[in-house]
Parts: sequence; structure tokens; C-alpha cells
Amino acid sequence: MEQSEKQRIVDGLRKYVARYPSQNKAAASLKGVSAATVSAILNGNHDLISEEMWRNVANQTSRAISPRDWAIIGTRVFNEVQAALADAQENGIFRWIVGRAGRGKTTAANYYAAEHKNVFVLLCSRRMTTRILLRELARKVGVRTTGMVEYDMVEAIADGLMQLDSPLLIFDEADKLTDKPFSLFLDLYNRIEFYCGIAAMSPDVIEHRISKNIGKKEGYDEIESRMGRRYFELAKIAPVEIASICMANGIKDDKDIAEIVDLANETHCDLRAVRAEIRRRKAMAAARRTSSQKQSNNS
Repeated sequence: MEQSEKQRIVDGLRKYVARYPSQNKAAASLKGVSAATVSAILNGNHDLISEEMWRNVANQTSRAISPRDWAIIGTRVFNEVQAALADAQENGIFRWIVGRAGRGKTTAANYYAAEHKNVFVLLCSRRMTTRILLRELARKVGVRTTGMVEYDMVEAIADGLMQLDSPLLIFDEADKLTDKPFSLFLDLYNRIEFYCGIAAMSPDVIEHRISKNIGKKEGYDEIESRMGRRYFELAKIAPVEIASICMANGIKDDKDIAEIVDLANETHCDLRAVRAEIRRRKAMAAARRTSSQKQSNNS
């Protein structure tokens, strides 16, 4: 690994640590990274740090925001997510942000977390039990819950959060949680209301799930009540914003940009599809330049 890459990781780790009340809490939030390793990296003692560890740290800190070779553009969706998260954090309220997959919710949330202290992003999954969700949340916050039952884990996490200045929990892809861990929103909110903001993000299918279960399953009506019975719905990304994304990421040809804008319209402005197409075209252009250079050298 080049020294310049290591320095980028060091800078990213230093910024990550600054988001926590202490270096030890920041280290506790990282998977497979000890407090001693964090200290060694930040203090320049790199001789015993393996390349695998460098990559592990990078993936959880500096690269967690976006790929190294990708420029983030402040689209309307990006700015709306920033505003919703700031509102939840500053006022200690519950926001549910909804928008079609691929609109950039995760990137915007990770960017917000990187720029603000005491903000914790947790990626949810269908395989998460309540205990796994609590364990991951405790790790993110830097709270030790080893050996605790679920009730005590909730209490320990809530106590830890209330010791922080305006913390914010962000549950990404929250719609994937099954009913039992889903009800954790209610338990947490009841303990940290006004002390800690909560933001859940998902596609808008969550609206149907919650509405159909109100009056049928425990907790759904309470959850909708605690978010004010309103969702923060994100706008569609405009063609001019797709063009800006293209130009910021190295696509300058008008024809290429127009074709990528058409692709965006076909895919309901899915930024993953846009990013993949931009990278494909850049790779093809690089291959053509290499081939042309080889031909020039041979002649």
C-alpha cells in the first residue's frame, strides 16, 4: 500500500475519532480494530499494521462515506436528507425519511454522520434479531453490553446516548427489520425522547406496511404517532443534477451525458445505475487511450 493511501486512511480515521467523545469509544465502535491499533495508526507507529488492517480501517471510516474515486454532488435529495437529519438531531425527534432505492439516501446519511459529532448510522437487515440489532447499536455508540439481557442492553444504550450532546441514531433500510426488532424504535424513543434524535430511512413501501398493521399488531400505531404520522418524502432527482454528477465524475462529452441522463430516466433516477454507467464509460475511454498509445509507440 502506497504511503499516500495510508495517509488518507490516517486522516479519515482522525476525523472519525473526532466524532466520538473519546478515542476509546471510537475504537470500540469499529469491528476488528483494537484501541491499541487506533492509537498506533494515529501516532505514526505503522510498522506492525498489516495491509488487511489498513483496508479494514479504511472501509469503516474514510470509505464509509463514498468510494474514493467518486465525487458527491449536493442534489436536492442530498440536501433534503441533510435538512431532515439536522432537524431530528437538533430537536431530539423521530423522522422517517422515504425515497425510492438509488436516490442517494445512504450516501447522504453517511456524509452527514462524517460531518457531525455523535451521529451513528446502523444498516439494518432482515436477518437481524432484536439482540443482534442491540449489539450492533451498542457497538456503534461505544457502549459495552456483554452478558446483558435485552432489557438491560436497551437501558445501557439509552444511558450512553443521554450522556452525549445532541446524539442522532440513523437506521438505514429500516423497512427490512422484522416486527420484533422493528418495535425497538418504540422502546428506544420512549427512553431518549428529546435527548436523542432518531431517523429511519427506507423506500416508501414502509408506509403501506405501517398503515396495514395499525390496529392489528402491537406497536405500529405508537411508532406512527411518534413520527408525527408524517413521512419525510424525498424529491426525484432532476436531469440537470444527473448531468452535474456526470461532469463532476469525469464525463464531459455532451453525447455521453445525454445518454446517461436517458438511462437515469429509464431507471427512475437510480444513482447506482448512473454510477455504474459512468464507470463503464470511463473504463472504455481509458482502454481506448491505452490502445491508441500502444499503436503510436509501435509506429
